[in-house]
Amino acid sequence: MRLLRGVRSRLEHFWRLYVLRDQFYRTVTKWFADDGDATLRLDYPLDASSVVFDVGGYRGDFADAIFKRFGCRVFIFEPVSDFYQRCLERFRGNDAIKCLNYGLARTTGFFQIHLAEDGSSFELDSGSGLAETAQSRSITEVVDELGVGVIDLIKINIEGGEFDLLPAMIDSGLVKRTRHIQVQFHNFIDGAQAARDSIRRSLALTHREKWCYPFVWESWERT
Repeated sequence: MRLLRGVRSRLEHFWRLYVLRDQFYRTVTKWFADDGDATLRLDYPLDASSVVFDVGGYRGDFADAIFKRFGCRVFIFEPVSDFYQRCLERFRGNDAIKCLNYGLARTTGFFQIHLAEDGSSFELDSGSGLAETAQSRSITEVVDELGVGVIDLIKINIEGGEFDLLPAMIDSGLVKRTRHIQVQFHNFIDGAQAARDSIRRSLALTHREKWCYPFVWESWERT
């Protein structure tokens, strides 16, 4: 039975990759073949004085990796209470990493977030039946409150919330104070392709694309 499952899995892989030629599936396959999580996502000109925003911190894996490489200051924004508590415990005693129990968006408020591990989302009901009330805060208010002049790197993985957050950064001019943007766009949002295209056109006014795996990860560098 295990052999049959393995054969079926390989056939399905072949079918999607070479017959259906599913663009997203091929992009994901290329991302993992290039080992992007361990290479591209950590390849930035940072040092101990740099400020990194980890928006959608989950369990703190990215914050941990970027801090170990550069020793930079990291702000983790994680609205889900369980993940926030895990980050607090993980980085207890590390004054360079600050954990904040809210998400970032255009406006401040409390909303239902649907829980699905790293797929937890304010935008999409996962069907798990699990949800909690969580806070999002205006990114411009938070940046002022934290006294941050320049964001050296912002990593955004917020399950559809990027379509609200990035335009807020662009409209407010905060994007001009952000050196590097690493974002995962999500294609389950209605009109995702058009919305992503519009955001990319706006980003191109202040930044250049550094690398791109559409709807997987992409990175922009301020010009």
